[in-house]
Amino acid sequence: MKKIEYPNRMKKLNLAFTALTLTLLVGCSSTTAINNEKTKNYAKSHQLAGHASWYGNKYHGKLTASGERYDMRAYTAAHRTLPFGAIVRVTNTANNKTVDVKINDRGPFAKGRVIDLSHRSFEQIGDIKKGLAPVKIEIIDDSNTFRYKH
Repeated sequence: MKKIEYPNRMKKLNLAFTALTLTLLVGCSSTTAINNEKTKNYAKSHQLAGHASWYGNKYHGKLTASGERYDMRAYTAAHRTLPFGAIVRVTNTANNKTVDVKINDRGPFAKGRVIDLSHRSFEQIGDIKKGLAPVKIEIIDDSNTFRYKH
């Protein structure tokens, strides 16, 4: 028995499947909330420039103020007033390197510092050995904010 192949039909099915997959991915992707009124109010009422520091081993595995466990290898940060769950872009103003992090803790409590980054986050934009970096913060997504996790 001879097998009958339908190459044009398979190409059309593959193309249709690819188009469907891309449509689903685009539809499920999140959009930034930079034009959101809530974001504009946050930007006006929170300190978004200063120095960033980092925290690591001492707090790894402990509960954050949001109720999540701190993971020094995750892209997270502590800010005194920004809502938990907000995604912010932190830019080192000395070298223009950026990192996007989720706010899940409170701090820093040292004068002149505006954000404490996880170890992984800080190493993306600054020198861990120096411990501090001049930064600006931009709120890029505030659609999944929450008050407390627990």
